[in-house]
Amino acid sequence: MEDENAPSGLRDRLARTGEDALGKLAQELLENQLVTSAIAKAFDARERAVQAQETAMGALNIPSAADIERLTRRLRSVSQRMEGIEEAVDRLDQRLSQPAGPLDERLSALENQLWTLTTEISNLASALDAAPPPLPREQERLKVDEPPPTPARRRNTRKT
Repeated sequence: MEDENAPSGLRDRLARTGEDALGKLAQELLENQLVTSAIAKAFDARERAVQAQETAMGALNIPSAADIERLTRRLRSVSQRMEGIEEAVDRLDQRLSQPAGPLDERLSALENQLWTLTTEISNLASALDAAPPPLPREQERLKVDEPPPTPARRRNTRKT
């Protein structure tokens, strides 16, 4: 059994030693000022390149990856809203397909009453549209367009 454990123990020790060596190397690279400044400059150059690319694509009226991502998110949002609307329409359709209840009967009765009232109002309107009765004789003689006659002046008769 010792023989079987020996290679695996050796393998584990080599793996641990390799991991430790990589960890130390990475730590030394991160602590090195030259390497960190080079990494920072590379990230800065990458950011400027992305901005220049977006500007160029915008000038050519070509959407960038960020534009497509925003559009994708918006499309998903609209799709979810549409699904909600479809579900609401389905529920409404199910409600409307149910047999008529007392509300429909009441609505029908109101429609009948409204139709009766409409007919009566129509009859009254036609009766009012009939020719007006003739005017009385006194009103026929009135002359509306002429000014009224002025009364004669009274003379002052003084008794002295």
